[in-house]
This record gives sequence, structure tokens and C-alpha cells, in this order.
Amino acid sequence: MVHHRTATVRGHEIFYREAGAADAPVLLLLHGFPTSSHMFRDLIPLLAGRYRVIAPDHLGFGRSATPPADAFPYTFDELASLTAEFTDAIGLTRFALYIQDYGSPIGLRLALAHPDRITAIITQNGNAYREGLGDAAWAPILALIANRTPETEAPVCGLHSLEVIQWQYTHGVPEEHRSLLSPDAWHHDAALMARPGQDAIQLDLMADYGSNFDLYPAFQEYFRTSRVPLLAVWGAHDEIFVPAGAEAFRRDLPDAEIHLLPTGHFALETHAGEIAGLIDRFLVRVGVGVHDGVHVSRADSAASSAPC
Repeated sequence: MVHHRTATVRGHEIFYREAGAADAPVLLLLHGFPTSSHMFRDLIPLLAGRYRVIAPDHLGFGRSATPPADAFPYTFDELASLTAEFTDAIGLTRFALYIQDYGSPIGLRLALAHPDRITAIITQNGNAYREGLGDAAWAPILALIANRTPETEAPVCGLHSLEVIQWQYTHGVPEEHRSLLSPDAWHHDAALMARPGQDAIQLDLMADYGSNFDLYPAFQEYFRTSRVPLLAVWGAHDEIFVPAGAEAFRRDLPDAEIHLLPTGHFALETHAGEIAGLIDRFLVRVGVGVHDGVHVSRADSAASSAPC
């Protein structure tokens, strides 16, 4: 059963989906642009039998509150701080992260601030390296970051139109998988993105994306020093965050497990079952998952593999 709940953070309602036993290992799912926790609708039931799965909508997205841009500073720092406060509000102290698109810099900021809370990271087209940026997809955003003017804002405003959102779901998906795509997904996102005030909210976040580039060295240092277990499950045909971004994780985490799947940006739309299986095996292997109904901690895993 998937429950649909809200938590109040700084006076704002944060909507989230939750499933699984309260005492199970926690997996926190952080969505990207232009979607919401709706992107995890197929994954959550596949993992809920073994994990407590929690998927919030970022402020300004989905069914969470959407204060106007002149009443809330829409930056990635603020969204990350709200996410940390959200985890406090619902009593999370240790969890694995699933990060995708915008969820990546939000989740990795959370990891920098609270490294002791993070048991593992699953990144699905969630970037942390400059080589992961697709040239054509990022050109208008990089122009906005470099110089925010009405002329550089105009192309970016179109990125949350129905046409472009549909492209995000369909690009890179092979013909044999196209019938797996639900049109409900892009129509759902486009309807929420069409609400009053969204233009200003999304422009502020796009213009702030350069702050994520500035933190890439810190994210990479976190990988090197923490040795956090990391699984990359990446749509290999994504033109937004390209496969080089997945491969780059091995530079700082040589033991990273990387899978390039034959699909696009929203890999869960076509490969939710395969991704769920990869997550399950990965979390058990690194000692933070559930095996035969028993939670295996990293300490237990290390002890069981120690020489006699």
C-alpha cells in the first residue's frame, strides 16, 4: 500500500508518498525536473516489501506548496535545506538516496551537510560531473546562467511546455519500448507546470543551476573521502545527462556499480522492474539492504566477510 501524506516544513506543506514497514531500511527518492514523486509510481511498490520508501515533492513541484518566487528564494541550497528539514520532520536519521536530475544536487547537498545519514546512493541520470552535460540540451540554460536577460530567459521558459516535456520522456527510447511509455506522465507534469507562477519559479531554479557546477568539486571530494556505496542506473540514450556522467563516478569511487540501460532520461518509465532488481541486489551487496527478510547492516556485512 502506498500512502499519500503531507508534512509541514517552515510553514509549507510538503507532499510525499510512503510505503513499506516503519522499521525497514529507508530509501529516500528525490525527483527531477519537471516532474514530481509521480515519477516513482512504478518503483515504489516494487521496493516497498523490503524497504521503507519515501518520495517527497520538492517545494514548487507536484502537490507540494508552491509559494510564488517573490515570496520564497528558489535556489538549490534552499530546496536542499528544506529536504533536510523534511527528513527531520518525519524522523529519518539514516537512509539511502535515490537521485535523479534536480534530485542529484539537492540530495548531494544533503549528503555534504549530513554525511552520517547517508547509507548509499543510487543515481539515475543524476549528474555530478561537467562531462555529463549534453551540449545541445544545456546550451540555453548555460546562456541563462552566464547572463540572465529577457533574451536568455525566453528559450528557457519553453522547457516546461507540453511539447518539450513530452520530448524529455520520449527521446532516446527505442521503438520497441515506446509502447511502455504512458502519456499520462507528461500530461501530468505539464498540467502542474502550467499553474500560475511556475514560469518565475522554474526560471529562478534554472538560473541558479550554476551553483551546482560550483559544488561539483565538493561532491567529488565527498565521494572520495566517504567511499559511499554508489549505483548508477542510467538511461544510455539520454541527451540531457549523457552516459559520460555515469562513467565519471568511477574516477572518485572505483567500486561504483554502473549500468547503462537502453532508454532515455526517464528510465523508470521503461525499466522500473530492472532498476528495482539492481537496487535490491546492490543494497544487499553493500550491506544496507534486506536479504531473506533480514536487514543486513554494513557492519554485519563486513563481519560476515571477514577472514577467520
